[in-house]
Amino acid sequence: MREFTVSNLEAGQRLDKYLFKLLPNAGRNFIYKMLRKKNITFNNKKADGNEKVCQGDLVKIYFADETFEKFSGKDRVKNDVSKDGLTSDKDIVISKKKSLPTLDIIYENEDYLFVNKPVGLLSQKADVKDIALVDMIEEYLRQKNGQHFSTFKAGICNRLDRNTSGIVAAGKSIYGLQKLSEGFRLRTYLKYYITVVKGVIDKRALITSYLSKDERINKVHIISEQEYRQCSNKEQYRAIQTEYIPVCSCDGLTLLKVHLLTGKSHQIRAHLAYIGHPIAGDVKYGDNDFNQYVFHQYHVNSQMLHAYELHIPKKSDDKLTQDIIVKTDIPDNFIKVLKGEKIWEHGIQEVLEALH
Repeated sequence: MREFTVSNLEAGQRLDKYLFKLLPNAGRNFIYKMLRKKNITFNNKKADGNEKVCQGDLVKIYFADETFEKFSGKDRVKNDVSKDGLTSDKDIVISKKKSLPTLDIIYENEDYLFVNKPVGLLSQKADVKDIALVDMIEEYLRQKNGQHFSTFKAGICNRLDRNTSGIVAAGKSIYGLQKLSEGFRLRTYLKYYITVVKGVIDKRALITSYLSKDERINKVHIISEQEYRQCSNKEQYRAIQTEYIPVCSCDGLTLLKVHLLTGKSHQIRAHLAYIGHPIAGDVKYGDNDFNQYVFHQYHVNSQMLHAYELHIPKKSDDKLTQDIIVKTDIPDNFIKVLKGEKIWEHGIQEVLEALH
């Protein structure tokens, strides 16, 4: 028999979901059968799996040791130990042989973790061999909390493209994951980006269009409201809204602060390119000649789009006593481009923070 006490990280989910994670190699029907037969009990009582687990709840599993190890996957871990003593199972530990970038933590509390993702790092794996930001977060929390058997795995609640830098939010507990995911889904958070674009923009604007995505080539297409009214495949399009605020312009470039009202794939990049102001360094939606100019003039060879600021209102989370406002510093590649602009001398960071 095995006993498990629900931790604060695991609290807030349904019992059956907790068990699916605890026994990933057992079928769903098998787990429900074990609940009916009281081979799995919840706080020493029969359960059906719909119960919500809380910190301190007791789960007992009346399996033979070999049966538990089989269904939990622990037998595979035992047999999968490398010569340096580390398991090669990527879900258990990240091998020291893999070189991970340093995790840039902006802010964290008991449920939330906000990190500054660098350019070139995936938010989540595209392939099993990839190292992604979520791996780094899991390893950080594993080391911080100590090596222990837990059903909880940290997850990120907003994704940035590989070549977009900036704020990524992660849940450190089931509660944190649920609250952050809900906030992004319901758009109760304010999300601001900064970007450098082609051309001079001197007026604030809110642009509304419609976007569809071709999954085969991982690229989106944007049409105007008028085109949307006339098209025959409306079901393929989703309305998008992007607000931009010019900060300063120089050498035919403009620094924008962008308020992302809807959060569709590639929205900012495609929307700005659609209105004739592509992002510097964007190879998918940008202007190749413009990108070459930025590279030769400023030695910037990455996409100049950065998730700069995130506002989480306290009303979105019963545990919060005040709003959370997360900000990053201005990235080095932006400084390379803007260092010659006069407004920099007067504190462009302060100007950005004032623009809402």
